[in-house]
Amino acid sequence: MANRVAIATDAAPAAIGPYSQAIRSGNTVYLSGQIPLDPQTMELVDASIEAQVHRVFDNLAAVAAAAGGSLDDIVRLTVYLTDLDNFTTVNEIMATYFEEPYPARAAIGIASLPRSAAVEIDAILVL
Repeated sequence: MANRVAIATDAAPAAIGPYSQAIRSGNTVYLSGQIPLDPQTMELVDASIEAQVHRVFDNLAAVAAAAGGSLDDIVRLTVYLTDLDNFTTVNEIMATYFEEPYPARAAIGIASLPRSAAVEIDAILVL
């Protein structure tokens, strides 16, 4: 088995299943999908898509920091949306968290997410 180190932080929501917040293998860190849970209450944030997207990026930033990196180290994102009409909003908010060159990204429309979240994002970063 490859050299793997689990990454965990109280600054992001605890895993709600049998997975790690992130796994580091060499210089690569694989961040599990984050939904818009408040890490203190483990409750979904405000129902607005804007609040949910900001919370997800803040959660990803916290896990990246626990791994010794930042959002600037992200090379790949996958965005899962229950309503693709929110794609433009995600793009606008994403542009406030990242600078060019932007990470590679996929956006996928899906039927539902845990806890009735509207968005989930996972990431890969290289340190």
